[in-house]
Amino acid sequence: MPENENDEVFRLHGGKEQGVLSISPRFDVTNRTELGEAYTPGVAEISKLIEHDPAAKKKYTMSGKLVAMVTDGSAVLGLGNIGPAGGLPIIEGKALLYKNLAGVDAIPLTLDQVPVDDFVKTLKTIATSFAGFHLEDIAAPRCFEIEEKLAQEVNIPVYHDDQEGTAIVVLAALINAAKVVNKNLTDLHVLLNGVGASGVATARLLLEAGIKNLTLVDIDGPVSKDDQHYNQYQREVAAKSAVQTKFASLDEAIVDQDVFIGLSDANVLSATQVKKMAAKPIIFALANPVPEIDPAVAKEAGAAVIATGSSQYSNQVNNILAFPGLFRGLLKTNIKKVSFALEAAIAQGLASLVDQPTAEKIVPGVFDHGVVDAVTNAVVDFAQQKH
Repeated sequence: MPENENDEVFRLHGGKEQGVLSISPRFDVTNRTELGEAYTPGVAEISKLIEHDPAAKKKYTMSGKLVAMVTDGSAVLGLGNIGPAGGLPIIEGKALLYKNLAGVDAIPLTLDQVPVDDFVKTLKTIATSFAGFHLEDIAAPRCFEIEEKLAQEVNIPVYHDDQEGTAIVVLAALINAAKVVNKNLTDLHVLLNGVGASGVATARLLLEAGIKNLTLVDIDGPVSKDDQHYNQYQREVAAKSAVQTKFASLDEAIVDQDVFIGLSDANVLSATQVKKMAAKPIIFALANPVPEIDPAVAKEAGAAVIATGSSQYSNQVNNILAFPGLFRGLLKTNIKKVSFALEAAIAQGLASLVDQPTAEKIVPGVFDHGVVDAVTNAVVDFAQQKH
């Protein structure tokens, strides 16, 4: 037993029950008539209907509203590869948030860290039971391959929160941060530090949004289109940037940048480096639990706008702003693919919730009124514009 078993977190997730989720019935079965309607012989009619019209399962079973949250535990928060079982509390907690915040039913599933094709095949074989796949905490680069291949094999949306969710919220925050410092979004010179799953996805979306002056830096230094230290996904996104200068280090690359976006590790950015940036620098230090630079240090060094991934500070850039409303919108609209255009539309919807952005308020708070509705409405509006 853990030494801190009596802590509130352990009591919440354990106690008399196990975990934070349970399955609740829509109605009670208290007599033979209700038994016959809910189960046999009544369900035989439903089964025969679905046999001849498989699409009817969406209306007459929970498969039309059930999201599978899938992890292999290979890249969990700041904990790294802690295995499938270790990843369960994360996806169970997110499933709880889906239900509490958006009324979406989600079930946590773990898969062993099998080869990509086996992973995809497994999910494909169970896809009939679900309305969508939410991938979580899967290490790069396999997460890119899994998402791409799975999306081609199934006819339901496939969404990786560490990729698309992060990218959406970062873009939303950057839209408003640019307004605060009175700079054009597409003119910004952005340095993105940490080019893993979230970094690649964020870079892709920023480029699609028109931000072409993008410098990518990872553990081996700045990423370039022909640097074999990096995987094909990192090199491909670097090739699309207008910045092809080969910097020797982060310290050199940070000079005259308007924006630092950290999706990396604790304490990798110094006050001296912030001072080398352009006037009114924007700092998104999003590493958890410890940011790339302490917000107080960044502010003292001249940062005009500061965001972190933590609820301890103002401007929390967190995926929770996106995923509950996003999947509720997908279920409402029957959209099958989370495209760059849809991501950008959701980012705009989130940004619009802050009428007059300030240095202390560039994104809505997690519990601000209307966040889930704004994201859902952005998805619905996008679907209507496409038809």
